[in-house]
Amino acid sequence: MEIEIYADVICPWCYIGKRRLDEALASYEGEVTVRYRPFQLDPSPVPEPRPLVEALATKFGGPERARQMVARATQVAAGDGLRLDYDRAVIANTFDAHRLVSYATDHGRAAEMVEALYQAHFNRGIDVGSREALATLAGEVGLDPADARRFLDSDERVADIGAQLAAAQGLGITSVPTFVLAGKYAVSGAQETQTLLAALAEVEQREAAAH
Repeated sequence: MEIEIYADVICPWCYIGKRRLDEALASYEGEVTVRYRPFQLDPSPVPEPRPLVEALATKFGGPERARQMVARATQVAAGDGLRLDYDRAVIANTFDAHRLVSYATDHGRAAEMVEALYQAHFNRGIDVGSREALATLAGEVGLDPADARRFLDSDERVADIGAQLAAAQGLGITSVPTFVLAGKYAVSGAQETQTLLAALAEVEQREAAAH
């Protein structure tokens, strides 16, 4: 079964959703292929990185609302063994990060690259919109950092990622994470591990019945 994950690497619920899917797959006996699909929470350019909490306050109606959002995400993530350090996180445009995931996919390092990007953003205060930082992260997961930087500085996959982002909109995906199972069944949100397991089992049955 193919699982497509539409997500953004600066989305806390996508990070939580990935962890829960990883846990579900650890106890799922069927064969799966996971593909990471790009989605941008905000495609606006980011001239310079600034504190994420400050940006959230501007976007969602003030510091108090931003603090509430951050506290909730942090609390839920902690329940799944994830640490979100919003005091360090900075706002970033993730277009190049999605290109890097595509590059890593070609080299068999997609899952490691996605995990490294989440950790960089949420734990390490790294600007995941910086090509220099992205190339360094590529090196940390076993890719060639110089070649990754060459790739990022080229226009490779720019059109492809743009087309995939448009395709996500065309599919009606407006919130992430969204998991698409077997190309036709969508599960939205950071669902509990048991919910994801149940969805996998149901899709497996439906697909078997269809054949």
